[in-house]
Amino acid sequence: MLTLYSYWRSSASYRVRIALNLKGLDYRTVPVHLVRDGGQQFAEPYRSLNPQRRVPLLVDGEFRVAQSLAIIEYLDALQASPRLLPLDAQLRARVQAFSMAIAADVQPMQNTGTLNYLRDVVGLDEAGRAQWLRHFLEQGLSALEAEAATRPPTPFVFGDAPTMADCVLVPQIFAARRFACDMSKLPRLAAIAAHCDTLPAFQRAHPAQQPDAE
Repeated sequence: MLTLYSYWRSSASYRVRIALNLKGLDYRTVPVHLVRDGGQQFAEPYRSLNPQRRVPLLVDGEFRVAQSLAIIEYLDALQASPRLLPLDAQLRARVQAFSMAIAADVQPMQNTGTLNYLRDVVGLDEAGRAQWLRHFLEQGLSALEAEAATRPPTPFVFGDAPTMADCVLVPQIFAARRFACDMSKLPRLAAIAAHCDTLPAFQRAHPAQQPDAE
């Protein structure tokens, strides 16, 4: 059975849980609390498993892979159906570009390490950190909203079936709501996320449904 090292509120872990559920793959969850005890990701034995000291981490027998998008690509290779990365080269590139825009540009702004640095080194108070965070989240998501507005409306980001893009979008919309972003700027993306949230694979992946949820 696959093992997923995860934190209930981690956006990156959330997107991998969605992918696992869409694939119908059996897996067990091992919680790694990113705040408790100074961050369990920094302590042994997790650090020896994943020197990057981040979640998620997927373990398949002797094989280990970190980084959520790499994990999702591995799952797509492990089990082709349903396919989360399209075979068509151009559509695949668009799905990857959308996913990377969130995973590389938007989501890191809300990481615990980033926010702790703003507090401990830069000296921003809670209100200042919240303002800084909303600026970057809204800026990045608004760009993707503008791109989505150029395409005909579809149930998912790219068509009638979920892809890696939806696995990445739903956790980011959850985070945007959590951090009180202006959702009126994101009608298309919010509607797609709302549709995804009606599906069991997405519902089971929700942070509130995780064994370590607080």
